[in-house]
Amino acid sequence: MLDKTFDPKAAEPRLYAMWEASGLFAPRPATGMDTAAGAYSIVIPPPNVTGSLHIGHALNNTLQDILARYHRMKGKAVLWLPGTDHAGIATQMVVERQLAAAGNVGRRDMGREAFVEKIWEWKAESGGTIVQQLRRLGASCDWSRERFTLDEGLNAAVRKVFVQLHKEGLIYRDKRLVNWDPHFQTAISDLEVEQREVEGHYWHFAYPLADGVTYEHPAAFDEDGRATEWETRDFIVVATTRPETMLGDTGVAVHPDDERYAGLVGKFVTLPIVGRRIPIVADDYADPTKGSGAVKITPAHDFNDFGVGKRAGLAALNVMDGFGRITDADTTDVPAEYVGLDRFAARKAIVARAEEDGWLREIEKTKHVVPHGDRSGVVIEPWLTDQWYVDAHTLAQPAIKAVENGATVFEPKSYEKIYFEWMRNIEPWCVSRQLWWGHRIPAWYGPNGEIYVAETEEDAREQAMSDYDSEVVLTQDEDVLDTWFSSALWPFSTMGWPEDTNDLKRFYPTSDLVTAADIIFFWVARMMMMGLHFMDEVPFKRVIINGLVRDEKGQKMSKSKGNVIDPLTIIDELGADPLRFTMAILSGTRDIKLSRQRIEGYRNFGTKLWNAARFAQMNEARRVEGFDPSTVAQTINRWVRGELAKAEREVSSAVEGGRFDDAASALYRFVWNVFCDWYLELAKPVFQGTDEAAKAETRAMTAWTLDQTLKLMHPVMPFITEELWDKLADEGAGRSEATLIGAAWPDLPDSFIDTAAQGEIGWLVDLVTEVRQLRAEMNIAPSVKPPLSFVAPDSTTTERIARHRDLILTLARVSEVATVEAAPEGAVTFVIGGATAALSLAGLIDLEAERTRLNKEIAAFESDIGHFNKKLGNPNFVARAAPEVVDEQREKLAEAEAGRARLQAALARLDAVG
Repeated sequence: MLDKTFDPKAAEPRLYAMWEASGLFAPRPATGMDTAAGAYSIVIPPPNVTGSLHIGHALNNTLQDILARYHRMKGKAVLWLPGTDHAGIATQMVVERQLAAAGNVGRRDMGREAFVEKIWEWKAESGGTIVQQLRRLGASCDWSRERFTLDEGLNAAVRKVFVQLHKEGLIYRDKRLVNWDPHFQTAISDLEVEQREVEGHYWHFAYPLADGVTYEHPAAFDEDGRATEWETRDFIVVATTRPETMLGDTGVAVHPDDERYAGLVGKFVTLPIVGRRIPIVADDYADPTKGSGAVKITPAHDFNDFGVGKRAGLAALNVMDGFGRITDADTTDVPAEYVGLDRFAARKAIVARAEEDGWLREIEKTKHVVPHGDRSGVVIEPWLTDQWYVDAHTLAQPAIKAVENGATVFEPKSYEKIYFEWMRNIEPWCVSRQLWWGHRIPAWYGPNGEIYVAETEEDAREQAMSDYDSEVVLTQDEDVLDTWFSSALWPFSTMGWPEDTNDLKRFYPTSDLVTAADIIFFWVARMMMMGLHFMDEVPFKRVIINGLVRDEKGQKMSKSKGNVIDPLTIIDELGADPLRFTMAILSGTRDIKLSRQRIEGYRNFGTKLWNAARFAQMNEARRVEGFDPSTVAQTINRWVRGELAKAEREVSSAVEGGRFDDAASALYRFVWNVFCDWYLELAKPVFQGTDEAAKAETRAMTAWTLDQTLKLMHPVMPFITEELWDKLADEGAGRSEATLIGAAWPDLPDSFIDTAAQGEIGWLVDLVTEVRQLRAEMNIAPSVKPPLSFVAPDSTTTERIARHRDLILTLARVSEVATVEAAPEGAVTFVIGGATAALSLAGLIDLEAERTRLNKEIAAFESDIGHFNKKLGNPNFVARAAPEVVDEQREKLAEAEAGRARLQAALARLDAVG
């Protein structure tokens, strides 16, 4: 006999070990009959090797595992390829902190080789944490193929790609602005930049016009905004939140249509403190409606200014070093007293000087967004530096066309817009990082600065011989590649490229990619570019974008808010299956509102399935050798067979369409409502009856339906279903499929759907449901059994009443089922299956008390509706409140309106009674 409850703590490790030992995570062996349609492949978005399983991982990997398990059961050769990312900056930071905590020397004192060796030691000891945690979730990856973005095979692929792109002119060295982290001393990607809103200031500076130039500036305006008075000025006002950058100003920009400054374009200002003569230029970037309409231009320290500088031919002068200290390396006119100052100390000194000299006109408090390093926490500095770049524009063109022509599709399709927007406005991709942990750039420098790009130092030396008469010392570039560079090769490098492997032939391009929207550009787009360039095929046929998991109120989860749901804690306390089912059923929205209560609710769903299996066991529902469900005669058995077939089609269609929420909803409806609440309830009288043939058929049908249900449920809730499959193995005839993970997906023909049985049992279900709903609305106590009548029923209804009278009496909790010519006095009428039914309430309830109760509850709903409408009708509330708060109020309004409508309908029924 099954235990009373499922014990996930005991079962999950045992079951996972069994799965892994079975070899079924690996693709089935290839056969001569295999076609491309017989393979299904998916590569895991490699989590950081430093990482620990968070709720986003739980969502993403649950969806991937559903796909892998489903297609495996459908008979396909499934490759779900796992691995981890070396996570350059994050891993380097972890090891540096460990060294500091242990009192060891820093990495620079230790030296590159020794430090990198320390990281490899850390990786061997602690780098597999998240891989083990994915196992706890139930991830059925082929661990025998696990890859690491720094393993030797991927290293070779990265070197080959870099060298080939360089030969093609698609990788080059250039001096451009980057996001510079002064703490880690490296360029970082946009994804590693955290935009934080901070309290700050706009400092308004008056830059004096050079050469004695003056102009008339509007000083007063009429009510229509037209200037009525002017004043003569010999200066132009600019505003900045970063006064320290003024030391690198090389221009002032005004809008070409701004009449105030039309006569100043082409003139010059004298930059305070420095004395540098800089031009006033016209550029659309300047906004006449903001501030004075004039902006200082510092091309070397602002991304927008860099663009203005390029268009206007302005010099780009670096006035900061890699530590964010003022330098005069690019221009000697920076006063000596500022050189060496930290950027924020320089800011204070410059503001003080501006105030002292009289060119500080205003200090305006403001809240503004400032970029910070997501790891270091320091303010990021736009910094002009020499870096390696990929010509992303050229590589993007085939990748754009591939999505335009449908070679790769996005689900939901709306995400294609984001993809196109980024790809059509793509900038050069900075791929060098000033770190020690990562793929070292395969470029060597000669004594005179020549650059030799090659896969090996030996190849670089051969190149150098063309420039020198004898061997010279070559120095390899100190930088490493952006981690996204190696990740961009992930779909094909992990399958053995550049070798022409069997895996590549069989599994590339991959079938699906499941990932998050925030890395469509950083990862998806780059895989598209690299896959098309090096494989001449898209890397995946479909991209499924999963949503962002938020808390139950729609707020982003964060440790500071205390609203983080730890998936490992959930697995410890509730098991993996409830978490997985919750992730699946909520996955259909961009913002997934998650609460522990939701997960607990779906644990109850698993318990419902377990109890159904126990019920079947207690009623001797066992598999029968040679049982053929197509031959069953009992109406309930023909009905559940058809319901099962319909559920299978819904689940299959939803999984294959990437609609995991629809798949989970279909499973929930079938298991909870159809199988447990109705079929087993309808089977009880059969099990307890004297018709032995009906009893035997229904027992066999119950056992068969339970097996098929476990198969349908397995991709979403693998542990509890595998446990039931195993524990029920001895219940009757043996199965040919020892494990559920290796079982075939149900193949249920259309003929299993019996229209007559569907109509009959559907009628019974609808009747009982309607009576139960009326009892609830009218507040009829469970012990009270009102009589039920059918008004002049036709022959079909009369026959159904006769066949199911006992079930109606029991399930609807009515005292009798009669046929009458007219509805009795004091009865609530309703239509079911074309026939009119009447539930008699006369003398059973206090009609006036019920009216009072319903009116009181309707009034409460109306009060709530008024409150919510008032809030939502306030433009200030809608504009200023957090979006999730506004959404919550709208949801509450909809719930209140639905509740009121339900009670109003009940009141109308009551009024009809008399």
